[in-house]
Amino acid sequence: MTSFRINPASLNGEPSAYSNGILVKSSEVTLYVSGQIGVDTKGICSTDFESQTRQAWRNIEAILSEAEMTLKDIVKTTIFLVNSTDYPSFAKVRTEVLKGHKPASTLVYVSALVKPEWKVEIDVIASR
Repeated sequence: MTSFRINPASLNGEPSAYSNGILVKSSEVTLYVSGQIGVDTKGICSTDFESQTRQAWRNIEAILSEAEMTLKDIVKTTIFLVNSTDYPSFAKVRTEVLKGHKPASTLVYVSALVKPEWKVEIDVIASR
């Protein structure tokens, strides 16, 4: 798969942490990952936002790995945050986890997720 970042100058240039669009050519497989939350393999969810975010990314990595993919294969992310004050922490973790990879991205603030202790949910689309 070959992918290209699309960031038209008419849209104020290149965003810092994502791409306005990703053009995928000759994709052989596409993986749609359901929203992942910060629950570990034992069913435990930390009360700490950053810990939940890191666990959600670990869950995504595990799913990608099962499909013989990596984080670099992600072409789109959708993030749901309950508290807008958590955005700086989310952005820090995303930058650390994605290591310069900038897929297309949507971030939405929501009033709640399914369980009250859940603070972040991330779903992705990956292609290779």
